[in-house]
Amino acid sequence: MIIKVTVQARSSNEKIEEMGIDEYKVWVTSPPTEGQANDDTIALLSDYFNVAPSLIRIKSGNKSSHKLVEIDI
Repeated sequence: MIIKVTVQARSSNEKIEEMGIDEYKVWVTSPPTEGQANDDTIALLSDYFNVAPSLIRIKSGNKSSHKLVEIDI
């Protein structure tokens, strides 16, 4: 499954909100440096979809707030 994810780094809390079909907004508390926000995004998506973090990959947008994420279910 491939989803669109918009990430808001440096948020005051961490959460996920479904914005539409296969489209989500993710808030993480970590800064977008050295991949910290990406790692936290994968961890949150892992909990949300109840899959192992190793089954989630960022296909595009590693350095952008708009990402395409692939989840092996």
